[in-house]
Amino acid sequence: KTEGIGEKTEPNLEKILKLKPDVILGSTKFPPATIKKLDKVQTTIPVSHVSSDWESNLLLLGELTGKSEEAKNIISDYQKDLKQAKETLKDKSSNKTAVILRIRQGDLYVYPEDVYFNSTLYGDLGFTAPSDIKKAKAQALISLERLGELNPDYIFVQFSKEENSSNPNALKDLEKNKIWTSLKAVKNGHINENAVDPMLQGGTALSKTTFLDKAVKWLDQNN
Repeated sequence: KTEGIGEKTEPNLEKILKLKPDVILGSTKFPPATIKKLDKVQTTIPVSHVSSDWESNLLLLGELTGKSEEAKNIISDYQKDLKQAKETLKDKSSNKTAVILRIRQGDLYVYPEDVYFNSTLYGDLGFTAPSDIKKAKAQALISLERLGELNPDYIFVQFSKEENSSNPNALKDLEKNKIWTSLKAVKNGHINENAVDPMLQGGTALSKTTFLDKAVKWLDQNN
């Protein structure tokens, strides 16, 4: 069961107090002032939003819920799958660039190397991050013209109706754009739309394991 408790910058402390939490798990995205407010209600732990920290986050949840062994097993299974994935993709990821694009209200966004699903794509699978992603400090807007200049070998597009209510045809319009159709990833059939549920946030164990499975299968089938 879930209950709304307000926005991350303005949580409803009265509602949270009524829920009588034993501990509050926040996010490192929360402003310091918000963490201080929550800490007055109950001990608050700001959980990292950086996806490369997923193992530490999972071990924390395992410890808090008495499921440390289950958490360790998930991590162990992921490492085994990753080892096999690297072997499968060793000739495809070597010196190849890849980009994960997230479409939000019709605009294109990229993330830093260790945020969203990028930690899997670059840190785990060994693809090369284009310069704009190496420079990004947070979610960053990228123009279609700039994407054309980067011209990556593989592109993952994440598009959801929920995040594009003001521009529901954004993906269809993108697919018709001349810059888009001129990209080598498009010409070579190296475009993956919604490899995983577009609302997955990238930094959880579910996101990591699901993306690894789906991405590797797709990459293995596309030369």
